Amino acid sequence: MSGKLAGLGHTAAQWLGRAGILVPFLILFTYLSLSSGPFATKTNLLLILEQQSSTLIIAAAFTLVLVSGGIDLSVGAVWGLAAVVSARFAYQGTDPALAMLLGIGSGLLVGLANGVVTTVFRINSLIATLAMSFIVNGVSGLVAGNNLIVLFDKHPDFGDLARPQFLTVKTLIWVMLIAVVVIGLVLATTTAGRYMYAAGGNAAAARLAGVRVDGVRILAFAIAGMAAGLGGVLDTSDVLSASVQTTANDNLTFTVIAGVVIGGTSILGGEGAVWRSVVGVLFIALVDNGYSLHGFDPLWEPITLGVLLLAAVALDAVQRGLVRPGAAIRKALARPRA
Repeated sequence: MSGKLAGLGHTAAQWLGRAGILVPFLILFTYLSLSSGPFATKTNLLLILEQQSSTLIIAAAFTLVLVSGGIDLSVGAVWGLAAVVSARFAYQGTDPALAMLLGIGSGLLVGLANGVVTTVFRINSLIATLAMSFIVNGVSGLVAGNNLIVLFDKHPDFGDLARPQFLTVKTLIWVMLIAVVVIGLVLATTTAGRYMYAAGGNAAAARLAGVRVDGVRILAFAIAGMAAGLGGVLDTSDVLSASVQTTANDNLTFTVIAGVVIGGTSILGGEGAVWRSVVGVLFIALVDNGYSLHGFDPLWEPITLGVLLLAAVALDAVQRGLVRPGAAIRKALARPRA
């Protein structure tokens, strides 16, 4: 009997490990649905998706970078660059579709640059993309002239990408869904996706197996840059204006990293999934929405998110066997006191 119970316990633990962020997400969603009348309304849920659309696209692509063994701290800056580039060209009379492509293309170029710098020149991706974020923010300021670029009068048709509705849902959300599904399929079903897992899991072994690790990582960075560019263009299309907002760029980068890590993608590479990152970002969005609906003190919100992020990283370390809590406690207690 005890053996059966142990087996059931092990099976339950495995299921919870695979489910990951989905369990706390469903618990929080259920709590908010029962405790707040406005939460589960179509208006509120669509508003959450609308507000998180760009973040979800960028987080999906960021997952590829993290899985392949890198990290990209420039995604927020690239999002801002694409916004001002597309708005500037549209303001100067460029066809809106071409202006949007130029904005997305600027993100792709930065992503390719990140990939080349981190692979060819062997610069740590944390340092390289942090430096790139400073450069991109500076370029964005030059493009915008540190002014707000308004398209309401000049090119209201620039909003046709994000503002119209299809089946009562804004096209902004539909574009996000398509982009996230495509990125998810790239990671989960293609050869390139399998190589990303191999490159992040054990780069040396992957090279011996014939995987072009550098090429795979450049591809991941390029997709992340293009996704950040698409996010910036979408938001510009939605609000019909753009400006340089360094703080907003940094906040977006933090939210993306937090959502992806809380979702269960390992910061050490080789493990993760796009759907987990999507749930992680939405989990953070539910926390924010819950604070607003219940009128909680917003000063506690960043503390909550910080604790969740630390818990996610600690859980990843435990699952990988890098940390054994029991052994660590025994070791600490056994240390001689000074």
